[in-house]
Amino acid sequence: MFKNNKLKMQQNLVLGSFLFIPTILILLFMIYPLIKLIGLSFTNWDGLSPTYNYVGLKNFNKIIFDSPEVWAALKNNGIYFFGHLLFIPIELFLAFLLDNRVRYCKMFKTITFLPYIINGVAVACMFTFLYSSQDGVLNSMLQFFHLNKIGWLSDPSIVNYSLTGVSLWRFSGIHIILFLAAFQSLPPDMIEASFIDGANSFQQFYRIVLPNIKSVVEIVLFLNVRGALQVFDIPYVMTSGGPNHASETFTVQTINTAFQYNNFGLACAMAAVLMVIIIIFSIIQKKLFNLKR
Repeated sequence: MFKNNKLKMQQNLVLGSFLFIPTILILLFMIYPLIKLIGLSFTNWDGLSPTYNYVGLKNFNKIIFDSPEVWAALKNNGIYFFGHLLFIPIELFLAFLLDNRVRYCKMFKTITFLPYIINGVAVACMFTFLYSSQDGVLNSMLQFFHLNKIGWLSDPSIVNYSLTGVSLWRFSGIHIILFLAAFQSLPPDMIEASFIDGANSFQQFYRIVLPNIKSVVEIVLFLNVRGALQVFDIPYVMTSGGPNHASETFTVQTINTAFQYNNFGLACAMAAVLMVIIIIFSIIQKKLFNLKR
């Protein structure tokens, strides 16, 4: 009995020692900054002054009721969201092809994942050159076919679609790899049994594959919502929110509010609003998926 208690105490000690440092790091770099951010969202702090005044819900009222540019920025975020949402069926199809259904599938898997691991600033600089109105590759191709140049990054009506294309190129690879992992986790006996029963490829995919990878689809949708609402590096580097704020996203606007206009209190409130929006979308998504089960 004494030996068992001693062994249990040693196990708890080892477990506690392993969990101590991660817990301290989480408290120090996640929980405390979150509490501080929420506290500052009720102030008018300018980021420099050692003191600040509490203004209550004034910052939140300004964001919701007195800032049309905030809703315009969220509309731009919505373009990213729906662009990635409409691309999910294509990602599923590409993952289906890469599941040992094409030659050199291992090489294509590597190529598919490469854009995701490239630095976002490098991706933005590369596509800025491709979209350039002067000597860009795309406009050079249009000129070759005697077509007019397009202001991919200077036309307010298409700039967000151009940036969404960059986002799709960069992030679709990770979605495809997640779908591919889900496909490969399915028991092969299940597919073989459906084939023996006379199910065609579409019936196998819709009736067997898709219901068994719902958890992965749910993860991809959550990544889509979070990524669309938090997109920053691509519009910031490529257009800085221009032309005339046409491509300014919510995160770009938050950063500009803090560091360009020195209104850290309002920026913290915007960050808190963004966090609440993501939580609300995740709850709605969870409930929708539970209804379908």
